[in-house]
Amino acid sequence: MPNPATDAAEFSALYEATNADLLAFLLRRCPTNEDAADCLAETYLVAWDKRDQAPAIDDIRPWLFGIARNVMLRGHQQRTRVSTATNALAQELRAAHPTGPSAAGERRGELRAALEKLSPVDREIITMIAWDQLKPAEIGTILGLSQNVVRVRAHRARARLRSMLAGENCDITDVRLKTGDRCHCR
Repeated sequence: MPNPATDAAEFSALYEATNADLLAFLLRRCPTNEDAADCLAETYLVAWDKRDQAPAIDDIRPWLFGIARNVMLRGHQQRTRVSTATNALAQELRAAHPTGPSAAGERRGELRAALEKLSPVDREIITMIAWDQLKPAEIGTILGLSQNVVRVRAHRARARLRSMLAGENCDITDVRLKTGDRCHCR
């Protein structure tokens, strides 16, 4: 029989190791900071409920990103029972990451416009590689694609982006959207 204290300690360590990356992933994709916070909380709730189905530690990060993506896509935000801690987190996010225009907004705007012209899957692959530093194998796990398909699609999508950004010498890995900027990669 599993030891609940050990499960809680291991899950707490998992949360500490992954929550910042998952929150950044969700902030770039959710329409509001509050939605991202809700999705993050629901992701860990689902992960806790399915902890007996969790993969090996080497595959846990893509498993969590997959859960987060599914939570976000389903749109099941639990707004009726928002805790005080979630409200405090939302307040902190608003204060730390205002959504107003930035000085480098024009360049990010061009990149966002080019990204929006990609297919939703290609856009997700590119943003997961560039902004979330996920590997093709991890992205394949999240999206249900083979690692080779992810690599081919990423290569082709980068070529299309270069073409769209024509001569700007814009490498998407050097342009990070600020947390308040939304990609809407659904």
